[in-house]
Amino acid sequence: MAKMSKLRLAKWRLWITTLLFCMASADVHIHYSFPEEMKRGSVVGKLAQDLGVDRNTFSSREPRIEFDGKKRYCEINAQNGELVINVRIDREELCGQKPLCTLSFDLFMENPLELHRITLEIQDINDNNPAFPHSEVKLDIPESADKGSRFSIDEAADPDSGIHSVQGYRLSNNPHFSLAVQTSAETGKYAEIVLEHELDREKQDKHSLILTAYDGGNPQKSGTVVIQIRVLDINDNKPVFSQPVYKVSVPENLLVGSVVVTVSASDADEGANGDVTYEFSHMPVNAKPIFSIDPASGDITIKGSLDFEDSPSFEIRVKAKDGAGLAATSKVVVDISDVNDNAPFIMIKSLKTPLMEDATVGTEVAVIYVQDKDTESNGNIKCFIQHNDRFKLTPSIKNHFALVTAEALDRERESEYNITITATDEGSPPLTSPRTIRLFVGDVNDNPPAFEQQSYSAYISENNKPGTSVCSVSANDPDWRQNGTVLYSLVPSEVSGVPVSSFLSINGDTGVIHAVRSFDYEQFRNFTVNVVARDNGSPPLSSNVTVKVFITDENDNSPQILYPVPDGKSLMTEMVPKATLSGSLVSKVIAVDADSGQNAWLSYQIVKSTDPRLFTIGLHSGEIKTQRDISESDNMKQSLVISVKDNGQPSLSTTCAVNLLISDNLSEVPELKDITYEDNNSKLTSYLIIALVSVSTFFLTFIILIVAVKFCHRRKPRLLFDGAVAVPSAYLPPNYAEVDGAGTLRSSYKYDAYLTTGSRTSDFKFVSSYNENTLPAGGTLKKEHNFHFGSSMITIDVTENEDEVREALLFCTVFLHFMVSRLILFFKIIFELILLSTLLSVRTFITDFKNAIYIFRAVIHFLVKRVYPSI
Repeated sequence: MAKMSKLRLAKWRLWITTLLFCMASADVHIHYSFPEEMKRGSVVGKLAQDLGVDRNTFSSREPRIEFDGKKRYCEINAQNGELVINVRIDREELCGQKPLCTLSFDLFMENPLELHRITLEIQDINDNNPAFPHSEVKLDIPESADKGSRFSIDEAADPDSGIHSVQGYRLSNNPHFSLAVQTSAETGKYAEIVLEHELDREKQDKHSLILTAYDGGNPQKSGTVVIQIRVLDINDNKPVFSQPVYKVSVPENLLVGSVVVTVSASDADEGANGDVTYEFSHMPVNAKPIFSIDPASGDITIKGSLDFEDSPSFEIRVKAKDGAGLAATSKVVVDISDVNDNAPFIMIKSLKTPLMEDATVGTEVAVIYVQDKDTESNGNIKCFIQHNDRFKLTPSIKNHFALVTAEALDRERESEYNITITATDEGSPPLTSPRTIRLFVGDVNDNPPAFEQQSYSAYISENNKPGTSVCSVSANDPDWRQNGTVLYSLVPSEVSGVPVSSFLSINGDTGVIHAVRSFDYEQFRNFTVNVVARDNGSPPLSSNVTVKVFITDENDNSPQILYPVPDGKSLMTEMVPKATLSGSLVSKVIAVDADSGQNAWLSYQIVKSTDPRLFTIGLHSGEIKTQRDISESDNMKQSLVISVKDNGQPSLSTTCAVNLLISDNLSEVPELKDITYEDNNSKLTSYLIIALVSVSTFFLTFIILIVAVKFCHRRKPRLLFDGAVAVPSAYLPPNYAEVDGAGTLRSSYKYDAYLTTGSRTSDFKFVSSYNENTLPAGGTLKKEHNFHFGSSMITIDVTENEDEVREALLFCTVFLHFMVSRLILFFKIIFELILLSTLLSVRTFITDFKNAIYIFRAVIHFLVKRVYPSI
């Protein structure tokens, strides 16, 4: 319940504070009225009570007041929230005779920010006596003055206002004069002496009167002037001013001694009665130290400095008097024009430093007050920030600006700011005032640690010692103090089902990764771990990085021979035909090394052989080839000892034995007559023969179809195909092609087919070398005893009506011969691939395959002979 009560109280305080802030924003004024001349320390008003602020918390709000002028007329008692008098306030000095005298200032409070306008109304008290400009007035009145003549007396001035100003005049008793009080809108109440009885200079040449001016105060105050009247002879003209009111405007920076205005009055009298002199009849108190008048010329000059901000205008009355004492008055109004002589003044009223970097955009940093005493355009102020886009100024209440953030702050990018605020008025020339604010940015844990690399690769040799340093990871956190302290750890994971902690460990402070165990390159070559870097902030931030650990190979494995198989279970003997020529491939040693890189680079060398000059082995390929042609004198059984060595440091090696048998037929070797081969070899040979026969059957069927189509078109003397086919110039007799040690055919056959369209005549051309025995292109093939097929070109002209069936059979036979030759080459390539993959016995398969080819080619030869016996 207590917590709920505190929460409600806090909500009420927040609501009240918000309400007061809104009231301040709406420019709510507080008005106090008090009399002038109060003693220092007198209470003007209870601010805390009037603002609704608790007196106990009033001092924590840091209240302060700012006056527009230089004097601080009031102060705030922060303990009880009262507004007290700081200096004596003289209403007449402050406002003159204005009907309303007010003094305004700003009240500024923080937490939350509030700004109130306080207006003080100074009430007038009767503290000044009416006073005449001079203590004695001299009048020269001619004795010829008519009854009822009036003589004006300078009015008395009372600095007080209202009822406390001059309310009337009294004149001492005199039989010749009476008093008449006049009222003027410009001068107020003034006195005139009225002549009631004619004067007689001979009876009395002087009269002395006392004129009293009194105000309406309680108690009443008064002032007197002595009027000395001298009776003269006749002076019937008084001075007359050239204009009743003189208005002039001067700048406030007018130099001392400069003439403001010249008043001029004339008198029609002659002699002493026409001499006019000038003097001030009435002038404000603040104008006395500033202006002076030349009695003879009427020049009003400056004797003190002008200040528009203190007094923007003056109203002075000037009296012109002739030698006989007759006088006239005129008013001089001097308006002071403002000059841009005051630079703006910048005051920092509130500053929040350090400012946390996660402050939202628009957060208030400082409250700034700018003042310029000049007026109009000279007092118009522009306030801006120089060379800083992260902050901006927003106008607030009456020349107050709020410095707020314009962008998000980042302490890691800039930890402090020197914000220069410049205030410029619109005068000519403008005046400028700068003010620099130093703002510190507080750190927030907003940056996770960042690794120097996106991923790390580490290399460690196998068979390492436990505790060996693998690599080092490093992460930087730009945050400050504990927010920037980085700790490292491994992310729990498994490598081949084993926890990663069984392989590696990491130093939490330095990020150095160590091996926990010894690695084996042949067991696994690489693995990946994740390292997490976590700072010490609240809450902590972290980031991961991948570390790929590669195990580098060491030469700790000897080469292993795959072929020939060194298990001793089967007799690994290679057959080499007797007609094998120099450079023929006999066999090949196949070996591997479990190591990698240069440790697995293998080199082959014959370390022992039956005949060192007969065979050689490729250094890197392992291919065993003949160095020379095999002769009859060579030993039938050849034995080679091959050494296989890797390229490691130090290198490792192993050896194997290769047995070679120089023979064309197994029957020639008595020791090998009873050797039986695996069923797989026989089956593979059978499969190849069946495939060959199937293809041949397909082509024979295709030929029969062609012949049938040809018989259907016997009336058209043309072949099934238009064109020419190039075939070998000589038909090779059936024999066996030479076979090298790898089981490949040494002889190859190439046929070029030339097919043309658009001719009614079709020719078959058997092309060989061109020589003198070549027949003409137009010759007809006929049986000639001296015809050599191997060195001639035979042109078959089918334009004549001969046996078309025989021609068609000849074409199909030659074409089939061409396709069979291509199939033989195709099956030869397939055979070599099967031989290398299965490592079967080579020699038996070659013999069976040669026999199949021989039979097939013999059949083709028989068919050709049947068609053309002459060939």
